Amino acid sequence: MTTSPLVLGPMMRYVDETSASIWVETRDDSHVAVHAGGQSWTARTFAVHGHHYALVEAAGLEPGAVLPYTLEIDGTQCWPEPASGFPPPVIAALKPGKPLRMAYGSCRTSVPHDESGNRTHGVDSLRAFALGMASGDELPWPDLVAFLGDQVYADLTSDEMQEFIRARRDIEAPPGEELKDYEEYAHLYFLAWSDPANRWLLSTLPSAMIFDDHDIRDDWNTSLSWKKEMEATSWWHGRIVAGLASYWVYQHLGNLSPKERDEDPIWRQIAGHTGEAELDLSTALDSFADRADQEPESYRWSYCRDIGDTRLLVVDSRAARNLAPDNRALLDKNEMAWLDGRMRGDCRHLLVATSLPFLLPMGLHYVESWDEAISQGAWGKRAARAGEKVRQAVDLEHWGAFQKSFHQVADMVTEVADGRRGTAPKTITFLSGDVHYSYVAEVERDSGSRIMQAVCSPIRNPLPRLMRSFAAVMSYGVAAPIGALVARSAKVPDPPFRWKRVKGPWFTNNLACLEVAPEGLHLWWQTGVVSGGDEMHPRLERVASLTVAPRSSQERAAQSGRTLP
Repeated sequence: MTTSPLVLGPMMRYVDETSASIWVETRDDSHVAVHAGGQSWTARTFAVHGHHYALVEAAGLEPGAVLPYTLEIDGTQCWPEPASGFPPPVIAALKPGKPLRMAYGSCRTSVPHDESGNRTHGVDSLRAFALGMASGDELPWPDLVAFLGDQVYADLTSDEMQEFIRARRDIEAPPGEELKDYEEYAHLYFLAWSDPANRWLLSTLPSAMIFDDHDIRDDWNTSLSWKKEMEATSWWHGRIVAGLASYWVYQHLGNLSPKERDEDPIWRQIAGHTGEAELDLSTALDSFADRADQEPESYRWSYCRDIGDTRLLVVDSRAARNLAPDNRALLDKNEMAWLDGRMRGDCRHLLVATSLPFLLPMGLHYVESWDEAISQGAWGKRAARAGEKVRQAVDLEHWGAFQKSFHQVADMVTEVADGRRGTAPKTITFLSGDVHYSYVAEVERDSGSRIMQAVCSPIRNPLPRLMRSFAAVMSYGVAAPIGALVARSAKVPDPPFRWKRVKGPWFTNNLACLEVAPEGLHLWWQTGVVSGGDEMHPRLERVASLTVAPRSSQERAAQSGRTLP
C-alpha cells in the first residue's frame, strides 16, 4: 500500500475537554508518539491478522486548547507529511460552554476522484468539504463529524477493490466480488481513507461512527429468514466475523471515551499487555466478533456523548436487533433499556443519530408497517412469504418495519418533548442517512419540544435517476393516504403522532452541518461542484438550510404576526 511506516491515519477520534484519541495503522510492530504543546504521548502497536494499529491518548490537555501536533513512528516523523500543501493538523480540545457545531452524513463509496469517478458516483462531498476547510475560506469549523453508516461497501466493490481481490483469490468463487476476510476489509478501509484531502481532514477533525448494512452486506439483519439464508452459505461466517472485527478496530475503538475504553474487554487486553512482543489480538478479536454476532446482547455498539448543553445519542440499529418472529425488535431488550435510560431532557438540544431514519416519509412508513404485518402472517402463510420477498427486494426494514420498537421510541421521545423526563429540550432531532436522499420532517404538535428528522444521504453514492422517481413516488403525494389504507387493512395500529415534510427531498451528494445557535438549531447541506473542468478541486455549494427555532419563539412570533421557520 505504501512505503511509509504510516499506512493509514492519523485519525482524530474521540475528543473531550482534556483528552484526544489519535488512531493509526502502521506498517510494522512499532512505537507511536504524538507531540503537541511541549507534551508527548506514546502507545505500542497491537496486531490483527498481520496488520498493526495504535491508539494514542493525548491526556492532560487544557480545555479549549488548539495545538498543532506531529506524529512519529519509532522516532521518525510521519505526520504531517512534508510539503503536503495542507494546514498543520491540530488537537482541538473542546471548550467548556461552547455551543456544538458538527457535520454528519452517510453512504460514501470509494472510487477515484477523476472525471470517470465523478461521472458515475458524483463528487465526494466529504472531500469537497476537506478542500474547503483547507483553503481557509472562513468556513465554520465543526467540533466533530459523525459518519452514520456505509463508510465502506463490503458487497458493492469498486474496480480497485476487485483488482486487489483477484490478486489473492478466485473472484469467480463465492463470495465473488464481495469481501471475504479481514485482509480485504483492511484494504477497503485503506481505499476509503487514503485520499490526501480526506486524510488530512480526518487527521484534525474528530470523528464519531456507526455502521449500517453495507459495512457488512445489504439488508444485514433485515429478518430471521435473511439471516438463515446467509448462514447457509459457505462464506458468511468469515464475512461477519471479519466485518465486525475490522469495524471494532477501524471505527468503533475511536468512538470510545477513555473511561469506556477502560471498560471494554478487548481494550483491556491491549492496555494490560506488558510483554516484549507485540500483542496479537487476531484470535481474541475473531472470537469476540463471532459472539457479538451470535449473541447481540453481549456487546453494545451504541454510545452517548454530552457536549456542552447538547446530548448526542448514537444508536446501533443493525447489530442489536431481535429477529425472533414472535418478538421482533429493531433494538433488543438490553439495547432499548440503554436508550430508555439516556433519552432524557435537561439539555438544550437532544440529538439521536441512527443510520436508519426514524421518521421516514409517511407513505413509506405505512408501506413498511404493512409489509411487516403481512410478513408476520396477517394475511396468511402465502402472503407472509411474499411479504418477506418484498421486504428484501426493496429494503423495507427501517424503524417503520419494526412497529414494536417504533412505538416504544416514539413514546420515549414524546415524554421527553412533554417535559416528563426532565426539562424539555428546545429540539429533539433524529440525524440519519441510508436512504440516498436528504430531507427534513417534523412531528405535528402544538407544545413542548419540536421533534425533527434531518437526513443527509449520500455523501457519495447517488441514486440512479429512475430510482429517484421511484423513491419520490413511494414517499410523497398519494403514497401517504394509500399507504395508510393498506396498513389498516392488515390491522396495523396508527402511529402515535403524524409528521410532515419540511424540506426536500434532494438527491445530490451532501455533507450536512448543524450548529447550536441562539435562535435555535441551524442546519445546512453542502455538495461538491466541479468548476472549469477541474475535477480534483471541487468547490462547496450550499444546497439547503433552515433554522429550527424553539417553540416558545414561534409562539411569540405568532402573537406578533411574524412567522419563524
